[in-house]
Order: sequence, then C-alpha cells, then structure tokens
Amino acid sequence: MKKFVVFFFFLMCTIYTSLAQDAHVKRVILFTIDGLNWQAPEKLNMPVFNSLIKQGTYIQKSYVIIPHHPTVGEYSNFNSCSFPNPVLHEGTIFLKPGNVMIQELFSPKQQTAFVVNTPAYKSVGRGFSTVIMDETLSDKQVVDYAIDILKTQDPVFLRVHLQTPGQKGYEISQSDPDNPYFRNIFEENSPYIKAVENADKLLGQFISFLKESSLWNETVLIVTSDHGQSKIGWHPLFDEDSWKTPLVFVGPDIARSRILPYFEQTDIAPTIAGLLGKEAPNKNGGEGNFVKAILEEYSTSDYRPSGQLVTINRQIKEYNILRAKMIVRSEDNGYFSNVVALLENESVGEPFYHQDRIVDWYKAGTTKHMIDVNEAVLERMRKVLNENK
Repeated sequence: MKKFVVFFFFLMCTIYTSLAQDAHVKRVILFTIDGLNWQAPEKLNMPVFNSLIKQGTYIQKSYVIIPHHPTVGEYSNFNSCSFPNPVLHEGTIFLKPGNVMIQELFSPKQQTAFVVNTPAYKSVGRGFSTVIMDETLSDKQVVDYAIDILKTQDPVFLRVHLQTPGQKGYEISQSDPDNPYFRNIFEENSPYIKAVENADKLLGQFISFLKESSLWNETVLIVTSDHGQSKIGWHPLFDEDSWKTPLVFVGPDIARSRILPYFEQTDIAPTIAGLLGKEAPNKNGGEGNFVKAILEEYSTSDYRPSGQLVTINRQIKEYNILRAKMIVRSEDNGYFSNVVALLENESVGEPFYHQDRIVDWYKAGTTKHMIDVNEAVLERMRKVLNENK
C-alpha cells in the first residue's frame, strides 16, 4: 500500500510538472494593428479582439508617447519612424544611440523576427534575426510570412505589424470634403473600418494557426498598436486620441477577464523581458516597468501607475499652445518676442523638454525631473500671459 501511495504521489508530481512546463512562456508575440483607435473594439466589428478581452488582461486606453515624426533634425538621423516605435522597443523615453532594444536581449542566441508591410520601421529592426519590411505586401501576406517564420524558426520574440489601417486613416485625413467619410474614420464605408475589421479577421487566422500547431498554450500574445488614431484620421500630435490605443495580453500566467485602468507604452518592453525571464533592456531614468498586474498570481490592489506619459504629452501640448499665443501677441507687443526667445535659453533656467528636443530628454536624468522642469516653465508662461492681457 505504501509503495502504491509513493508511486501515485510520484505520478501526480510528474503530471503536474509536465503541465507546468507546457504552460511556461516560451515566446511573446507582439501583434500590432497600425493606428488603432482606442474605441475601435466597441465601435467596429472586431469579434476576435473582443474575445481576447475575455481571455486575458485588457487596457482600453494604453498611452503612448506623443506620436511625432520629424523628418529633419537629430532625431531623424537615427530614427525612421515616429517616437512611439523606438520608445516601444527600448522601453524608455530617454532615446540614445547606445540603448538596447528588446529584440537584442535575445538575438543572436535565440531567434527573433519582425514582419511589416512598410520600410518605415527599419531603424527599430536592428538586432532581429529575421526582418521582412516590404511595402508591396498586403496585411494578409504579412500574417502568412509570420506564420511561415513560426513554422521554421521558432522565434522567442516576434513582432507582426499590419500597416494598412494606419495608412487608410491617413488617407481619410487627406480626403476631399465631398467624401462621405471626410474627417470621420467611423463613417459608414470608411476604408479605415474595412482595414481594421480585416486586421481582426487576420488576427483570428493567426490565432487559429497558433492553436492548431500547439503553440498557443506556450505563447503570450500582445495585441495593440504603435499609436492611436484621431477621429479625423492619422495621428496629429495634439489630438489625445493619437496618444491612446487598446491593449490586450493573453496567454499562460496572464490573468483572465482582468481590466487595468491605465498602461504606458514604456512598460511593454520591460514586461516582454520579464515574461521571458530577462531584465528590462534599459535602465536610464526614463524607463518603464514590468507590469506584474497582468499576471494571474498578482493582485491589482497595488497597481498604481504613475501616469507619466500622459502628463508629458499634455505638458507638450500646452507648451505649444502657450508658445503659439505668445507668438501671435508678439505682433502687437514685442515683449512676447523676448519671452519666446528666452524659453530655449538655459541662462534663465532649464528649458522645456518639448517634442523637438526628444534626443535631449535623457539630460533630465529622470522622468520625474523632466516633468518638474516642464511644469515650472509652463507656470512661468501662464503667468506672463495672465499678467499681460
């Protein structure tokens, strides 16, 4: 009898260990739908995305850094895409040439891959084992290539990016006023709607492959976007819909039917790293965190996000508005010309960390100090405008 009990105990331990190994996270797949508006899952026909909400942890409004895309200046010398993409891959708002990207934590010892139908992301393709950036591909072909890579290479980290929805949003922003969906991405027959709903179908096909190939139970799937989408189309800097996008995590160890009130894009790379047993790619004062509140074993009671990205975005928006008001008023009052000139002059204090200085943001040392400096500058600007009405 004792031998039977010992044998039974050993057998149960073996089964438990086997199940635990099967549930271990072996890969993370970041499935990005370009320019996904935060309301798209509730406004559009996205049954696949909405089914994932019930299976995992969902954030309705995940905030990204302001989606500026300068084509001149120092930033453009190192980056081919808008701010959110290097921030996403580096996990920090302090962008420097020496930063490590999430894929570089694994390559070349382990396979990583990035598939997208535009060459715009070439600067964040560094370090991937396999990179496919081909603007001639359809969104379906992007998914087909990603499936082929999973069949042959078994990457530990894979980013799949469908560019068409964002492109259609941009086209709407540039459309003629006679167009029925002029400045309205959600208008009936909008090409943005068709592109997003097609992306959802492709997401379903991709998930079906993961399940049929027995990869699903060992994969954490993250579905989100690199930035949001304005209701008028594209991602203008100061439209807050450009700053937020839906985000869902599904997979082993991920809490089911959990909703978090807030998430920051800087947290994505550290969270991917943490899920795969690695440290965050960069710790330089502007980095995000491994958000363990997405995990089943962790309670959300201690989840108190800082809200730093949305604070910085709103500071930048206000700075540009106040500066514009001063420039307009300088036409009649030369004093405002002086103030505008001095805003960039370190002799009157640490200058504002605005979008055109993103390559200097690291000089602030910490995100908190950057926010404090920005608030001090804004307060001076508000005071000048109020005292000189």
